[in-house]
Amino acid sequence: MVGRRSLGRRFGWLWGAYAVSTAGTWLAFDAFALIAVLVLDAGPAQVSLLAAVGPAVGAVVSVPLGPWVEVRRKRPVMIAADLVRCAVLLSIPVAYVLGRLGFGQLLLVSIVVAAADITFNAAAGAFLKDLVPGRDLLLANGRFEATNWTASMVGPPLGGAAIGLFGPVTTVVADAVSYLLSAFGVRAIGGHDKRPSRAVPAEARPGRGDLLDGWRHILADPGLRPLFFNTVLNNALIMAAAPPLLVLMVGQLRFEPWQYALAFAVPCTGGLLGARLAPRLVTRFGRHRVLLVSGVLRACWSCGPAFVGPGTAGLVLVMVVEFGLIACCGVFNPVFATYRLERTPADRVTRTLAAWSATGKVTTAAVTALWGVLAGLTGPRTAIALAGALLLTTPLLLPRRDRTPDTGPEPAPVGLRTDGG
Repeated sequence: MVGRRSLGRRFGWLWGAYAVSTAGTWLAFDAFALIAVLVLDAGPAQVSLLAAVGPAVGAVVSVPLGPWVEVRRKRPVMIAADLVRCAVLLSIPVAYVLGRLGFGQLLLVSIVVAAADITFNAAAGAFLKDLVPGRDLLLANGRFEATNWTASMVGPPLGGAAIGLFGPVTTVVADAVSYLLSAFGVRAIGGHDKRPSRAVPAEARPGRGDLLDGWRHILADPGLRPLFFNTVLNNALIMAAAPPLLVLMVGQLRFEPWQYALAFAVPCTGGLLGARLAPRLVTRFGRHRVLLVSGVLRACWSCGPAFVGPGTAGLVLVMVVEFGLIACCGVFNPVFATYRLERTPADRVTRTLAAWSATGKVTTAAVTALWGVLAGLTGPRTAIALAGALLLTTPLLLPRRDRTPDTGPEPAPVGLRTDGG
């Protein structure tokens, strides 16, 4: 079967490195917010600041790294990003043990981790494009997507249990170790990395390069441009509705924290299912039709949580809605990630992925902060419903025509998605 075909030993090491770091990330889900509350007695304003400012500033910091990474071998960059994340995360338990942990350190670490995340993912996307033949790109991205949803399903409950048993910084230590293991995995890939051409255009060279080149490529490409606006807006609105839903379920409807976690952990099976089905759906119906249909369907679920009520019925409603949303995302994300890589020239992959990710993080942070204010003024149900209503308009931004480039009968060896945008 196509989903079980081997992509080679080198891809296996890359997949293993991704799996262990993704497991660590989901195990430490909301770890900084929990530390801020449990250790530093932070209030809602500080927690919101930590959630929004760290990733947003990290995204801005990462932008100048795009041209620099573009003209370097990608594996050393990926290893360096892993080691940086490991080191800065380990500074938190060290400071905690010494009694010196402060809110400023949490904010600084979140910025560095966000910048390293974007740098790693951009370099990994370019590396994957060289590692995997073009015909296997969708299969590879589907495996990354399935791994992500599997980790998101089991990681947060295990992380919560670990914090309860061993203390508030436990999952941060585990996350740091996962990046160290990831660095070893990337190093074990072996082989010879493709050296960037000495004939790199002048505009791509660091110091002379245009930092806006990633955005220029996205906005000039008739296939990528609508997907850029669609994915950035869609992801921002989905994430913006999460804090009001937490307030509604835990604060107003009195669901227990474990019930809230269960409501989002169980539906992640939908993401795993969608990721496994994506290659088969593309084979049967064609990439453009799958991209368009799954992109439309993933926008049709988010009004549902505005009508959640107390008790078992309310919990089931949230699970059903989230299952549908996540299943559609599980199909859409690997197909979209493959399409984006195929439409991006090899000498612009890193800058394009960095620009895309940075825009997504900044937009999500801004919209989440705005929706927090809106929920405070109008109530969480209204904020959730408005986000869901706006999501219904995002399919208008999807490309209506298949703009697949003509690459000939056999694509040249090309070929990581992380966040659907």
